[in-house]
Order: sequence, then C-alpha cells, then structure tokens
Amino acid sequence: MGLTTEALTGGFADPVFHAQSVFKMLMDGMARPGTIQAVEPDIAPPAPFGIAAGTIALTLCDHDTPVWLSQGLAKSAVPEWLGFHTGAPLTSEKAEAQFAFTETGTALSSFGLFASGTQEYPDRSTTIVIELTELEGGRKLALIGPGIQSVTEIAPVGLPETFLRLWTENRALFPRGIDIVLTSGRSFLCLPRTTKITATEI
Repeated sequence: MGLTTEALTGGFADPVFHAQSVFKMLMDGMARPGTIQAVEPDIAPPAPFGIAAGTIALTLCDHDTPVWLSQGLAKSAVPEWLGFHTGAPLTSEKAEAQFAFTETGTALSSFGLFASGTQEYPDRSTTIVIELTELEGGRKLALIGPGIQSVTEIAPVGLPETFLRLWTENRALFPRGIDIVLTSGRSFLCLPRTTKITATEI
C-alpha cells in the first residue's frame, strides 16, 4: 500500500529546531505539572490527531520507541504519518509501548496495562498522551506534589469519570508508574506520576 499525500506532509518545517524547542517545553511542563503550554510549530497531522499531540509525537518518537495508538487513531492515516516522519514502530501491546496516544472521547482502560517500569529502571514506562475537548472549563481538579508551590488547579473537559481512580492506582506504584500529557488542539499540560490529583469541592 502506497503512502498517501496526507502521510507525507504536515511534519516539522525545521525538524531539529522545532523538536528541540518542543522537548524543552515538555521538560518544563513535567517540572511544573498542570501548567498549560501552547506549541508553536505549524504542523498538520491527519485527523483525529491534534496539533499538540502530533507535535509531541514528532519530538519524542523515533525508530527505537514503540508506539500504541487507540482505535480511532489506528484506523486513520496517523500510523502512516507517524511511520514516515518518525520511523516509530507501532505495537498492539500496551505493555510494550514507550508512548501511547488516544483521540478525544476514548475510554481509558487501567493504566496498569501499560509499561510501568521497574524499581531499578522506573523510566522504562509508557507516557500516555490523551487528547481532550478542552483543557479549561471543566471539572476542577487540584494538583499537589513536586514542582507545585502549594496547589495548582486544572479543569480539563472530557476526562472520563474513572480517571481519578486510575490515577490513584498509578501513584501507588511509585517510583514506577506512567506519566500523562493532556492535549487539546495546540495546548498541552503534563501530569507526572509524582503528582497527587484530587477533585475540588463544588
């Protein structure tokens, strides 16, 4: 099967410069959980991949990083786009994935199905990039932990009801566990496994 035009286009105009700038933003986001950042590179990933999610994929994924895609992404032109621009191999096994991407509205299964690293190598875990409708305007969640002075509030729209329970189970594995990046359009925020997340009272 030949690659479509959609798969061949829409990547970084300046791959080295753009990847470096986005990587710096991601490191800053992990150091300051809950801080919303907006990516600048003007890319055009295939739907339903968002711009921030696509930018993160172009920055972090390569031929050594197995990638798992949710069903909607796997059935789109995203696999070919990722393959052409990053060379990253796809895997259907969540536990093998270094990065995982889900489109808006995807039901979240247990984070424990993904790689959580080992006590000796906790970094050998999956980072999950979850696309949402919006990162502001939803149910308020309070974040505390390293990188947060007192409390940071986020209010993403579209997180499943099961998210807090799944996250609590994930934090219990520390120093093992997965890290999460929430994306919407051009924006993203990071939730490292060290962050405690609770629902705020209405």
